[in-house]
Amino acid sequence: MSDLMVFGIFLCLDAFLYVFTLLPLRVLLALFRLFTLPCYGLRDRRLLQPAQVCDILKGVILVICYFMMHYVDYSMMYHLIRGQSVIKLYIIYNMLEVADRLFSSFGQDILDALYWTATEPKERKRAHIGVIPHFFMAVLYVFLHAILIMVQATTLNVAFNSHNKSLLTIMMSNNFVEIKGSVFKKFEKNNLFQMSNSDIKERFTNYVLLLIVCLRNMEQFSWNPDHLWVLFPDVCMVIASEIAVDIVKHAFITKFNDITADVYSEYRASLAFDLVSSRQKNAYTDYSDSVARRMGFIPLPLAVLLIRVVTSSIKVQGILSYACVILFYFGLISLKVLNSIVLLGKSCQYVKEAKMEEKLFNPPPTSTPSKPPSKSQSKCKPSQEENLSAAVTSQPSHQKENVTPLLVTSNSDQFLTTPDGDEKDMPQENSELKHRSSKKDLLDIDRFTICGNRID
Repeated sequence: MSDLMVFGIFLCLDAFLYVFTLLPLRVLLALFRLFTLPCYGLRDRRLLQPAQVCDILKGVILVICYFMMHYVDYSMMYHLIRGQSVIKLYIIYNMLEVADRLFSSFGQDILDALYWTATEPKERKRAHIGVIPHFFMAVLYVFLHAILIMVQATTLNVAFNSHNKSLLTIMMSNNFVEIKGSVFKKFEKNNLFQMSNSDIKERFTNYVLLLIVCLRNMEQFSWNPDHLWVLFPDVCMVIASEIAVDIVKHAFITKFNDITADVYSEYRASLAFDLVSSRQKNAYTDYSDSVARRMGFIPLPLAVLLIRVVTSSIKVQGILSYACVILFYFGLISLKVLNSIVLLGKSCQYVKEAKMEEKLFNPPPTSTPSKPPSKSQSKCKPSQEENLSAAVTSQPSHQKENVTPLLVTSNSDQFLTTPDGDEKDMPQENSELKHRSSKKDLLDIDRFTICGNRID
C-alpha cells in the first residue's frame, strides 16, 4: 500500500507542477501561432489545434480566477473563523471536506464539457456561441472551489495557532470518524481502488494546505526561521496521523473482506497504464485530465489559491529578486521534467510486470476471428441453406440486443489505443467481444471522455 501511495502522490505532483511550468509555455506557443497565422496563410480549417485551444482556456481561467481571488479578504476570513469555538471548528472542517469531495466529483465534468464544446467540429458559426456559457460555468466553478480550499486552509491555520491545541481534536476526530465509516462496510476490489485514489488525492491536498499554512505563518513572523521549528511538530503530527489512519483503515478493510495485499500492485499498474496511455502519440486525453478523472484531483483551483497566497506573502522588489524568481521557475521546470522521466520509467516497469504492454501497442485482433466462420460456411451442404438463412435473418436482431452491454464492458485501453480504427470493423469486434467473459477490469472504472487536448 505504501508503494501505491507514494506513486500516486508523485502522479498528483506531476499534474500539479504542470500548471506552473509547462502550461504557461504551451499557452505562449498557442498565442504565438494564433498571432502569426496570417503570415503563413490558412492551410488548415482550424486556426488552432484542439490541444492548443484547451491550453488557452486553462490559462484564461487561471488568470481570471486569480484576479477574482483578490476580492476575497484572507485576514477577515481568518479572524471570522478564529472567533468560533472548537465545536464549530470541528463542524466547519467536516462540512468543508464533504463540500470539497462534491466539488471535485462534478468539477471535471464541467471542464470536460468546456473542452469538448470548444474543440468539436462545428458546421455553423453560430454554434461557437455555446462555448460562452460553458466557459462562465468553468470560471465560476474554479473560483468557488478555490474559495472553499481557502476556507479549509484558514480553518487549519486557526487550529495551528490556537492555544488549546484544537488541531489535535479536529484532525484526530475526523480521522477516527473516517475509520468508523469505512472499516465495517462491504468492499470489493473496485470500491477499494476508488477509496485508495481518494486517499491519495486527500493526502496530497493536505500537503499543499500545510504548505499554505506555513507560508501564512512565516509571513506574520517576518520570515523568522525560528518560528518554522515551532510549526514543525504540528506539521509532523498531522502527516503522521494521516499515514497511521490510512494504514489502519486499509489493513482492516483487506482483513474483513478477504482481499490480498497483492491487489495494491494491480492498482499501481492501473495508474501506470493511464500514464503510459496518455503519453502515446494518438492519446485522446492529456495526462493531467486522466489523473483528474481517476483520482478526482483537479489542480486548477488549488493552483489558483497557491499563486494567490505566494504573491501576497512574498514581495518581489529589485533585479536580484526577479533573478531569483526566474531561477526558481527553471528549478520547477527541471523538477517537473525529472519527475516525469522517473514516473514514465517506473510506469513502464509496472506495466511490464503486470503483463499489460500488449494492450498498449498491439491493436485488438479484428480479422482473425472472422475467418473460421467463413470456412465453416463454405463447407456447409446445400441442404443446410434453410438453416443458414434462418441464422442470417436472426443475426441482426441478436446484435441489436447486444449493443449496449458490449459498449459498457469494452476496455478503456482499447478505447485509448485505437483512435484511427475504421468503423466497418465494429461488427467483427462485437462478435468477438460477446464470447468473452463478463469479468470487470479495473481499467473500466472512471472511463475517459474524448477531449482531444493532446499535442506532441
